[in-house]
Amino acid sequence: MATSRRRQLDTVRHALDEARFGAARTLNLRAMLPTVREAVGRAESWLRQRQVEGAGEVLVVTGRGHGSPDGVSPVREAVRKLLVSLRRRGVVAEHAEHTAGSFVVRLAPTSALWNAPRRRREPPAPPAADPPALRALEPQTADLLRRLAVRSLESLGVREPGPLVESEMIRQFAVLAQAIPDGPERETRFRAALSRALEEYETED
Repeated sequence: MATSRRRQLDTVRHALDEARFGAARTLNLRAMLPTVREAVGRAESWLRQRQVEGAGEVLVVTGRGHGSPDGVSPVREAVRKLLVSLRRRGVVAEHAEHTAGSFVVRLAPTSALWNAPRRRREPPAPPAADPPALRALEPQTADLLRRLAVRSLESLGVREPGPLVESEMIRQFAVLAQAIPDGPERETRFRAALSRALEEYETED
């Protein structure tokens, strides 16, 4: 009887989560059966993509770990540590346990990526793009990137950002490149992320 009741509650909770998050804002690691390393890599990539897409609040399902030694899921614990790390790196604003096998994650605004300090133990920054890579961008994309670089420098109190704009463009390009997967729509997604970051700065004013 207790088992039946628990299954009913799980069904109701799943339906509520579907309504709240939907498939696009839910990462179900439990269904993928990944190794710990695969789970961490998949979760970080997915969270970065959802951040630049402006997803806001998302659900990460890890599973409870019923089949794991001592009933503790190594995937759940690894993802919990990842969320703490991503908060320091400007990807996650906050996270909380949703159930014994899932986390609700509120993603940080895209602009937080360039303002987050990096600790020694954190993964190194992505390799910087070079000026030729920027010149290969479409004019509309390059213009958005330049405007964002200027706005970012101004927010840091740089009164005459001109000499620093190209280096800031390179830095921002490199950070966003981590979050946007390769594909035919990559530059379109890149422009959308840049536009969203600019809107965030305007909202702060």
